[in-house]
Amino acid sequence: MNLIYHKVAIRGISKIVKILILNAGSSSYKLAIFDFKQPNFSENEPFKAIWEGSLSWNGHKAKLSSRTGKQPPSDESIDNVDHRQALKHLLTIAQKSKAIDSLSEISIVGHRIVHGGSAFQEPTWITPTVKKTIASLIPLAPLHNPINLEGIEICESMMPKARQAAVFDTAFHATISEPASTYPGPFEWKEQQIKRYGFHGINHEYCAQRTSFILKRDLSELKIISCHLGNGASLAAIAKGKSIDTTMGFTPIEGLMMGSRCGSIDPGIQLFLQQQKKLTTDKLFHILNYDSGLKGISGISGDMRDILRLISEGDVKAKLAYQIYLHYLKRHIGAMAGVLEGFDALVFTAGIGENVPQLRKEVCLSLNWLGLLLDEEKNESITSDAIISSKHSKIHVLVLKAQEDWSIANACWNLASIS
Repeated sequence: MNLIYHKVAIRGISKIVKILILNAGSSSYKLAIFDFKQPNFSENEPFKAIWEGSLSWNGHKAKLSSRTGKQPPSDESIDNVDHRQALKHLLTIAQKSKAIDSLSEISIVGHRIVHGGSAFQEPTWITPTVKKTIASLIPLAPLHNPINLEGIEICESMMPKARQAAVFDTAFHATISEPASTYPGPFEWKEQQIKRYGFHGINHEYCAQRTSFILKRDLSELKIISCHLGNGASLAAIAKGKSIDTTMGFTPIEGLMMGSRCGSIDPGIQLFLQQQKKLTTDKLFHILNYDSGLKGISGISGDMRDILRLISEGDVKAKLAYQIYLHYLKRHIGAMAGVLEGFDALVFTAGIGENVPQLRKEVCLSLNWLGLLLDEEKNESITSDAIISSKHSKIHVLVLKAQEDWSIANACWNLASIS
């Protein structure tokens, strides 16, 4: 997926103006509108969305937030609404903001789809067959694929003339080698498509290309460890612009400790809990996805901001949660470095990666022996994409803003240019 903008002739969509991005999470929607005829870009730089919105829900109550351009966000809450009603209300706000006069201005709606399995390795137009395949993958991403499908169906009903496109989080990792993607269980697993798929590929790919641009080095020359650290978290080992390994696997549970997901644990623990403690599959699923990670250890929250606040107040469990998180992160960075046989750049991105300088500092200190040296002043003061390693460092360290919405919009534009 080429994330660099090029002016191209669009066959069949010559009047394309605005693209709506719907990034659906397990309990939220994030939206952005991009105007591809507005000259608010420079080559190799992301567009700025002309409007952004989000909604999160708890039962039938929805919290909405929206922002036009650089204006401060406006927030409101509405009761007794389902997801379709809440989304419709948010798009009404977009129209009132003058970002769009009507929904008919939207030429394409781009959707982030978490799990594409082996079926999808490139962005694709959404058809009944594509939706059926996404639905068949629900067991592999039960928290995400159902809400992704719901978002598609809502947008199809609200914008029947717009083309719907799917961009898959798993697609970037399709280049992982057979030995790296195959689990060491029975060979039948491989035949059943039980393998490492990887996730967060949209942002990992963007970060690799953005790193190449900032360092002014050809992507084919670089070995990069990309650290996507949000509520969900994963690392990617990237060589010559291709993913060669990643920490998430068959599902988004594997790998790093996360906000409420456990990451990699001994599978014998699950067998013990089922056999000796008589936990049901549903109960175990809930524990691994919702009651583990930072939330599970702290007993209070899976939000790193809360964890840091609790640590400052002397909370022992929160401190342990942070220390475990840091340990898992260091361990897996070491694994990615081994697979790459050395690396040129370490990238921090997403909510925690972009906003917790103390974590970045502690990770980088553990890599001093490799000649990686942090510029502590830059690390503390960083506000946008930049290099935070010392000029004497043998390895570059960067902080990059996650740009999933822009990446999806650009993928939709490129998809339209060839179809």
